[in-house]
Amino acid sequence: MFKKKDIQLAFVILIIAIFALILITLTKEEGATVVITVNGKVSQTFPLNENHTMIIGDESTEYNILEIKDGFVSMTDANCPDKLCVKHNSIHFSHESIVCLPHKVVVEIQGGEESEVDMISN
Repeated sequence: MFKKKDIQLAFVILIIAIFALILITLTKEEGATVVITVNGKVSQTFPLNENHTMIIGDESTEYNILEIKDGFVSMTDANCPDKLCVKHNSIHFSHESIVCLPHKVVVEIQGGEESEVDMISN
């Protein structure tokens, strides 16, 4: 069965996981801008505090319908085969994103306090 050291190790891992979850939750920043990227190029930018509905792409071929409402962004419809982007939860925190791989569309929330350092590498 379980030894005393196994239970202690599981307890330590659980405490670290809870601490990490609390830290992530407390450091989330509210977003300010919705940036829409199509094929790797910024297509449109909208403020997060204004309600707006838009069609990304062409309705006769590939399209995504994006809705900004009450500070939340969601993909309400798309004609991609899997519709994972439509099933994605609404987003509103900085650096959250919704991605539609078949149509090469990325919707990202930006804003809040910007850091001068993007990445640290060893």
